[in-house]
Amino acid sequence: MADNVFDIIVIGGGAAGMTAAGFAAHQETDKTNKKRKNSVLLLEKNDRLGKKLYITGKGRCNITNASSPDECIGKIAGNPNFLYSAFYNFSPDDAIAFFNKLGVRTKTERGSRVFPVSDKAGDVVDALKKHAETNGVHIRLKSPVTGLIIENGAVKGVRTSSGEFYAGAVITATGGLSYPATGSTGDGYRFARAAGHTVTPLYPSLVALKTREDVSQLQGLSLKNINLTAFNGGKEVYSEFGEALFTEDGVSGPVVLSASRALAGKYGAESYISIDLKPALSEDELSARLVRDFDKYANKNFINSLSDLLPVALIPVMAGLSQIPPDKKANSITKGERVTFARLLKDYRLTITGSGGFDEAVVTAGGVCVDEINPSTMESKIIKGLYFAGEVIDVDGRTGGYNLQTAFSTGYLAGTSAAMKINN
Repeated sequence: MADNVFDIIVIGGGAAGMTAAGFAAHQETDKTNKKRKNSVLLLEKNDRLGKKLYITGKGRCNITNASSPDECIGKIAGNPNFLYSAFYNFSPDDAIAFFNKLGVRTKTERGSRVFPVSDKAGDVVDALKKHAETNGVHIRLKSPVTGLIIENGAVKGVRTSSGEFYAGAVITATGGLSYPATGSTGDGYRFARAAGHTVTPLYPSLVALKTREDVSQLQGLSLKNINLTAFNGGKEVYSEFGEALFTEDGVSGPVVLSASRALAGKYGAESYISIDLKPALSEDELSARLVRDFDKYANKNFINSLSDLLPVALIPVMAGLSQIPPDKKANSITKGERVTFARLLKDYRLTITGSGGFDEAVVTAGGVCVDEINPSTMESKIIKGLYFAGEVIDVDGRTGGYNLQTAFSTGYLAGTSAAMKINN
């Protein structure tokens, strides 16, 4: 066999690409019941594999979420039903067992998030690289792909900056547009369009949101145990309990990142979030709580009677929005003012004008249209032998390990499916 001819070529050495390559290279055939080595070439444009993986989970790498496939599917915002086969063929339990077998011990934290015990994303990268190398994958770094070779409705190989490579199957696992410094510059979308595929609109997702209101005085303030609800066009599009964080020009934090997916590309006067600062209390219960606090601090000014209720930095903001004079004595506050203030605490609204860009986004919303991909194999319905895996597909999830699980599951399915097709 020529040195530029392989059974399978994988484009992209990230989570999905390394997974696909490793499983594609070592496939058991049905006819002989013996394991056959497929020749697999993994092409990566960077000078190392897994560049984006190194920074996921703030360098700790949230591998997956310790939940059932159905629960994971429930956390996928974009085209969840497309992932049924992928998640059941390679489930979160399978992912955990896979990494444990490769020497990456795992631990489960709050929200069923799974991390390496070492808290080192590099251990995950090393494990995936080891899996690929052990199975004989040929890895070429600094090898950007410039296009696909397609003849008579079937993929025949790829063009690179250093020449052409040929194969019976090509897996595109190039990532999206998020964190472009890691090499995610949308190459896969260009390849897909050239092959006749539809690419849906692309938006930064799991990203901080910008607000019309000036929140700079709250920068760095973390709100815990709040409930955030996002609205667009008068309709509720997302709601979740958790944590939020104020930034210089808006809000971030886990619930905000997830809300950003529901608001992607829909910013304007009709897009806003409502923060319930006291979700454990009903409006009536909160009003009763205020009665007790105002009695306790009866002779203090209103603005000085809220220290038991709110973080210090938030007090002047909420007091100002209440329109209650800050120097009004607590024992002089009327029932109407108290009720109005309770409603404000249950419905603190911020208008969303935009989001951080792809430089800040964890994932890309949008991608290669799932209607044009076989969900049971990840093979293109348009071009024979062309497969897709990972973020390049129009599937994305909330924070919590769901996006990496998607990468592993689609990578596994694309790799094993391509190998079976080559072997048959």
